[in-house]
Amino acid sequence: MKILILCDDKWHPAEVVERGLAFLVEEGHALDFIRDAKDILTPAFLGRYPVVINAKGNALTGANEAPWFEEGVTEAGPEELREYVEAGGGFLSLHAGNSFKAEENKAYTDFVGNSFVKHPPRCTVRVTVDRAHPVTEGVHDFEIRDEHYELDHLAADILPFLSTVSESGGKQVGGYVRSIGKGRLCVLTPGHILSVWENEEYRKLVRNAVFWCAGGVK
Repeated sequence: MKILILCDDKWHPAEVVERGLAFLVEEGHALDFIRDAKDILTPAFLGRYPVVINAKGNALTGANEAPWFEEGVTEAGPEELREYVEAGGGFLSLHAGNSFKAEENKAYTDFVGNSFVKHPPRCTVRVTVDRAHPVTEGVHDFEIRDEHYELDHLAADILPFLSTVSESGGKQVGGYVRSIGKGRLCVLTPGHILSVWENEEYRKLVRNAVFWCAGGVK
């Protein structure tokens, strides 16, 4: 499968994502990594891929904190991402893809279905499967050391399937899916450091999410 990966911002370097998703290449997928999403993405470019993974916050690159989404400049902003999914595309929002705040970019948070609140310092996080779903197939509960995201403004139509729990962050929604038009969107909040991406249970979640977002095609 051809998969487009959007990554790299000040707090989430591309190298982590590139190394973290290398297992998908080993399994035969073709990954196309984009750092400067503002000047490369267009609606037509998005349409080349059945699945887009966003592991990037609202910054141009790791070396440039200028916003990714800039009205009148960005060719493929939140509205175009929504249109891509509505037309049948799959969108997987991993960790940094859920670091947008509603007061700063409501169009994107409405699209992805959440708004970032905060996270405590890195800590032990227990990831628990709460619901049987194609994304959680074969996944067992596991523990990681990670940033523990707290989200709010959760969309009314989400179907949560994963919880994350830590001593300092309490219990949070760790993963959910939603349908938008003909397409599918999935959110997973863990994934700050490479060891999380290398965890076999997390890899199962990512692998399953990619297939589910692509319409269940393997």
